[in-house]
Amino acid sequence: MKPLTKTIIAICTFSVAMAALESAVVVYLRALYYPEEFTVAFRLIDEKIVLVELAREIATLVMLGTVGFLSGRNLKERLAYFFLTFAVWDIFYYAWLKVFIDWPVSIFDWDILVLIPFAWLGPVLAPLICSLTMILLSLALLFSPKRVSRPVWFLLTAGSTFILYTFMRDYGWLIVGNGFLSDYAGILRNPDFISLASGYKPQPFQWWMFWLGELFILCGVGLQYGGFKGLFKQRPAW
Repeated sequence: MKPLTKTIIAICTFSVAMAALESAVVVYLRALYYPEEFTVAFRLIDEKIVLVELAREIATLVMLGTVGFLSGRNLKERLAYFFLTFAVWDIFYYAWLKVFIDWPVSIFDWDILVLIPFAWLGPVLAPLICSLTMILLSLALLFSPKRVSRPVWFLLTAGSTFILYTFMRDYGWLIVGNGFLSDYAGILRNPDFISLASGYKPQPFQWWMFWLGELFILCGVGLQYGGFKGLFKQRPAW
């Protein structure tokens, strides 16, 4: 078995196992704070628990980044392995939730994706699509002998910006539009914010902007690899 294949298999194995661990934590949190039915509306959670959850998310990113750093020999390889680790982890995170608590019922169910720097919201289908795109990007980086050019960086950055906006729009506007930004450090103690957030219903997801972002990223992937001709036949140049 080639070293590249061994590395990919090892990364995927780690990601699947880590996804089971992460989903188990979420099962506990939902049992504590959403015992009846999970919604993306804010629940009154002890501030210390929120800080612990933020620390867990940061630790997760550090762990995924460390795997990418140790697996690659240069910046391009390390980015590729990080994207691969993150994508497989994210896909199996939802797969394990389905196994553990039969959620999501539908891939169009909404979820709280991340809490940094505030809650990201979106239907489950959206991060799954992002993860599949990240797998394509990781393969393009691993199998392309070219360096990542400025046009590719531009396409990837622009596409990511569009997609991030679709995830961060709801709570971003809830905080900024209602004047909570100046009190962001103490927002969890603000009764007005808690009152609004506890009954909050997300706006319709902006799929058009999401797909525009995906188009930019896929163009960057195609430009990096040069059309994906012979993806599994061409050997890496390094």
